[in-house]
Amino acid sequence: MPPLLFPLPDARRLSRRSFLAGSTSFAAAALLSTHARGAVATTPKFSAYPFSLGVASGDPLPDGVVLWTRLAPQPLETAGGMPPEPVEVSWQIADDEAMTRLVQSGTAVANPSWAHSVHVEVSGLRPERWYWYRFKVGTEVSPTGRTRTAPPADALPARLRFAFASCQHYETGLFTAYDHLAREDLDLVVHLGDYIYEGPAAADRVRRHNSPEIIQLDDYRARYALYKSDPSLQRAHAIAPWIVTWDDHEVCNNYAGDHTGSKRQPHAAYLQRRAAAYQAYFEHMPLRRSAQPHGPDMLLYRTLSYGRLAQFHVLDTRQYRTAQPQGDGLKPPSPVLLDPQGTMMGDRQRDWLFTGLERSPAAWNVLAQQIMVARVDKTAGPAVAYSMDQWPGYEFERRRLLRHFADKKIKNPVVLTGDIHSDWANELIADFDQLDSKSVATEFVGTSISSGGDGSEAPKARAHLTAENPFVKYFNSERGYVRCELTPQQWRTDYRTVPFVTKPGAPLNTRASFIVESGRPLLNRV
Repeated sequence: MPPLLFPLPDARRLSRRSFLAGSTSFAAAALLSTHARGAVATTPKFSAYPFSLGVASGDPLPDGVVLWTRLAPQPLETAGGMPPEPVEVSWQIADDEAMTRLVQSGTAVANPSWAHSVHVEVSGLRPERWYWYRFKVGTEVSPTGRTRTAPPADALPARLRFAFASCQHYETGLFTAYDHLAREDLDLVVHLGDYIYEGPAAADRVRRHNSPEIIQLDDYRARYALYKSDPSLQRAHAIAPWIVTWDDHEVCNNYAGDHTGSKRQPHAAYLQRRAAAYQAYFEHMPLRRSAQPHGPDMLLYRTLSYGRLAQFHVLDTRQYRTAQPQGDGLKPPSPVLLDPQGTMMGDRQRDWLFTGLERSPAAWNVLAQQIMVARVDKTAGPAVAYSMDQWPGYEFERRRLLRHFADKKIKNPVVLTGDIHSDWANELIADFDQLDSKSVATEFVGTSISSGGDGSEAPKARAHLTAENPFVKYFNSERGYVRCELTPQQWRTDYRTVPFVTKPGAPLNTRASFIVESGRPLLNRV
């Protein structure tokens, strides 16, 4: 089993600070993805097709994107079936699908320290253009992917069309929704987390995980390889650039900062596990080198703009949060929820977000994040209970966020959410203790791709959830994704669902559509 790139200095006397201080520098780590020590293989021989995990692109800028692949001829084996040597990989990008009009090409090193993954940061491209790309190694050629650059920073595009998705538990369902998503006319895709699930192989599932619960780096790598070997997921990655962030299952269920969530394990072992999980996440996502992990620390929150039409504020609500109050789960209101020390984002990320929102020139300010912001009472009758793992468990900071939207007159804030395996459309009102208070933002919650298995178009809880929470304008628990179309004047959201995921062939339905008019944070069903 390979060691982590950043081994623990001394597991017996471990804190997160000592972990980071004892690790090699971030700058040195950045070199590992593109440089290699010693000879580099230029004409390797493989036991099978090395591009078994497909290709992807991500984080589009006006002049470029990130191109990704990983060499893995035997993807479920240790090291993906690759020898422990660096390999030279060439890449090409063209402005036609046949790859006859090349606009750029180059080489990168697939280093065993990073699971022979490749992250190419292409620059010098033209803005707001479609491009096609592929990789070559030896005599092998990867599938061709399609990507798109963002508009110029000062441009106001007429339209942006994207989809967002989350929660793709391999065992509980097929990724049929991605087949439908891959046929959409999209400029980009946003993934809000739970890209993998960390649990052990279980019986009586649609398909099975490939190991016990994942703990070590090799475990996480093999789990990502299992998921990324899915043809439907590969097709969805190949149609457009992705913007990604994580939730909890990329490490372990309901973890919060330095706290292990529902898994009880020694602190040192947990930090080792988190470091392994973060490294494997980076290795398998189309992320820039600025996101390379440093032990159990990885800078994932960032801003991406689509001209002056939309600005995506991509959040990380796992790494910096305090532990869930009252022991997690559904709990009644308590003064502890108003503790100013309780945080979802941490001080630095919150300051970055608030400053970015205030300075944004965009017509729409999009928060791409993980867990529901609306304070939903999830119990029927007079009893009240909120989820402690969602924003209502951090009520002081939740109110602070909504006040910032209102007080700073943030232009058209829209929250995108995943996590809970169901579709919701929420108006985020200024004061959830006064249910007739004005709406200051809107929230679209997307269901899972497959997590939870077959869902329901008419869930039993719908009646009391919408009756007791009038700001909830839609609720559905089928599987699928959410498609959004933006113009300077309005935002349209379509909830795209499939009726089943436990067998192939599910058709696609549009169960509900909403329009938000610029300057009026209200949900209008169409």
